[in-house]
Amino acid sequence: MSNKKPIVTIKGTKDGLTLHIDDTCSFEDVLYELDQKISQKYIDEDQPMVTVNIQLGNRYLDEQQEEQLKELIRNHNKLVIQSVNSNVITKNEALEWKKDKEITPIFKVVRSGQVLEVRGDLLLVGDVNPGGKIIASGNIYVMGNLQGIAHAGVNGNNQAVIAASYMKPNQLRIADYISRSPDYDTEGVYMECGYVDEGQEKIMIDRLQLLAQKRPEMNGVERRMLNG
Repeated sequence: MSNKKPIVTIKGTKDGLTLHIDDTCSFEDVLYELDQKISQKYIDEDQPMVTVNIQLGNRYLDEQQEEQLKELIRNHNKLVIQSVNSNVITKNEALEWKKDKEITPIFKVVRSGQVLEVRGDLLLVGDVNPGGKIIASGNIYVMGNLQGIAHAGVNGNNQAVIAASYMKPNQLRIADYISRSPDYDTEGVYMECGYVDEGQEKIMIDRLQLLAQKRPEMNGVERRMLNG
């Protein structure tokens, strides 16, 4: 009886097949064993298309290797690749991820007709006048009057928040959610934040002091600012 660890472990789920691939063996061994297993056990011509999710663990595949793996699976007509997942990313991918986590401090007044856009979080020390617009892929913090338009999480991050010393915006947007200013005149509010309540499917405005309760992960912002 062999105690050899399998290189490829195939598990069936309600969503299809998940392939767990050992990350310590050679890539050639992966291809050989994968071809053997899916040829022998998992092809049934009477079944509909089956989706496949590949888990690579701590293995990194270059573009050519990933295409080889996909091609092997695609050769079996009933299998369709849904995702290829790895714990390892390239240096360039890591740098891109870092950009989305950076905080950009800007000292200025955004006047009517002006648009200020950054990647990651925006810390604006200044006002956003009516007709001005600020955009960030992450969170927006305004140390001043927010009276124009603010759009946080522009690439679809609905966990982003908008906070301001004085909140009287023409419009708040977080990801695809929009909160317009009321039709009646208001005095605005001090030290407030906007966030998406997914249960109510809308942007909520609340006291800034409650931000840590609504978004506990925001506690990491202070560490990012201190550590650079």
